[in-house]
Amino acid sequence: MATTRGVEVKARVPAGLEEILSADALNLVAALHREFDPTRRALLARRAERQARLDAGERPGFLEETREIRERGDWKVAPVAPDLRDRRVEITGPAERKMMINALNSGARVFMADFEDSNSPTWENLVQGQRNAIDAIERTITFETPERTYRLNEEIATLLIRPRGWHLPERHLEVDGEPISGSLFDFGLFMFHNARRLLQKGSGPYFYLPKLESHLEARLWNDVFKFTQDALGLPQGSIRATVLIETILAAFEMEEILYELREHSSGLNAGRWDYIFSLIKKFRNHSDMVLPDRAQVTMTVPFMRAYTELLVRTCHRREAHAMGGMAAFIPSRKDPEVNKVALTKVREDKVREANDGFDGTWVAHPDLVPVATEVFDSVLGERPNQVECQREDVSVEPDQLLDFRVPGGTVTEAGLRNNVSVALQYLASWLDGNGAVAIFNLMEDAATAEISRSQVWQWQRNGVRLAEGPPVTADLVREIEDEELEKIKESLGDAYGRYRWDEARRLFETVALADRFDEFLTLPAYQKLD
Repeated sequence: MATTRGVEVKARVPAGLEEILSADALNLVAALHREFDPTRRALLARRAERQARLDAGERPGFLEETREIRERGDWKVAPVAPDLRDRRVEITGPAERKMMINALNSGARVFMADFEDSNSPTWENLVQGQRNAIDAIERTITFETPERTYRLNEEIATLLIRPRGWHLPERHLEVDGEPISGSLFDFGLFMFHNARRLLQKGSGPYFYLPKLESHLEARLWNDVFKFTQDALGLPQGSIRATVLIETILAAFEMEEILYELREHSSGLNAGRWDYIFSLIKKFRNHSDMVLPDRAQVTMTVPFMRAYTELLVRTCHRREAHAMGGMAAFIPSRKDPEVNKVALTKVREDKVREANDGFDGTWVAHPDLVPVATEVFDSVLGERPNQVECQREDVSVEPDQLLDFRVPGGTVTEAGLRNNVSVALQYLASWLDGNGAVAIFNLMEDAATAEISRSQVWQWQRNGVRLAEGPPVTADLVREIEDEELEKIKESLGDAYGRYRWDEARRLFETVALADRFDEFLTLPAYQKLD
């Protein structure tokens, strides 16, 4: 493999994938690092400073210094790309070969190939994922099993890519002696190999941007886009990006985020699971802002309703798409009654989103595509979206976003057990290289694992008592760990031995029981990956 100045690949390149890390590709990635990593680091430091102020009692609000941007009516985002006009159902999943084929064939309008929360960022997964994306765009992707050959249908979904968040490093590639940002690694390689390919096919390089906490972080992405388009000789505005509003701080800066990315924006998405995690994380030390069991924090509770309605109003005012949240249910082939109950809830959720004005929604499994499509078809009809639904009836005050009360909400032993079990099972699978894991008929990813472990940390830290009486203590959590691991062992049988359960348990206790709160469980866990 050719090398380039100041760049060192710290791992063996998987056989047959050498072209993914060509000298020219690495030159682009290195240029991105040198140009933008100082700003990225400064913005991460700014996050830490903001957290200290929140811990001291500061409450977020809409920014006074950007009031003019919010009040001006003379700006809109860029005109929608033709193959993103209709996004009524989007399916997501890791950039794994079989998954990509099934998702692109699913009947969804869009497939988001994920290098972030549903991907375990092993070196093999990341480099192979880039290869899979190229093959999908070229329509040469196949996957062989003894039973069948998987290949693309004539009609497939539009491809979007989600790179990792600004906080995650890529330790297998160093530039000038420093690990590169995972965001810039994922984005840069995809752009180098595919941007021109996509434009020549009448599409474009489209992205989802995760975990942003401010409009300044969106501005950084916009600067990265402009730099990369110039470096590759592409027209400015070729890139389109949808931002996941999945932090409480970003919820107060939706309009400003759209403004910063306006020449590249495709809209905003209600990233519900990370949003709930963010509520817990940002106010983890405030005993009056403790959330109840995860299952009780539904999209109909007042503070989640305020967040989603504000998102629709903000997007449509600027002619951007408003995308709904994930339906994570995994249909069971063994229990039709489970399916019946769950599909009813999925349908109700999608009906709410469509009637609230969302232009589309997310699902985690191909079997949910027809359900979600039927709901949005009934509202949209022949229209590709409902951007004209302005939601001028919506007016959201800061207190509505920060009032975390859940009517009748409780913390229960069942909720604690579920959190412990989900976190342990997810971490074990993540360490094994799988970042999208079916647990209790739900597709769990890093975001839902984050909710599980952060709730345990918050409940223990704030002396919360279970509805059954006992306080949540480290000793109680460890006792439940023992019991839940025994259940898992009994359920898996011989397969139990293939996973690194002791390591998963140590990681869980690090991020759920330690005095110091780790901002993301994936940061300490990443050190354990190949």
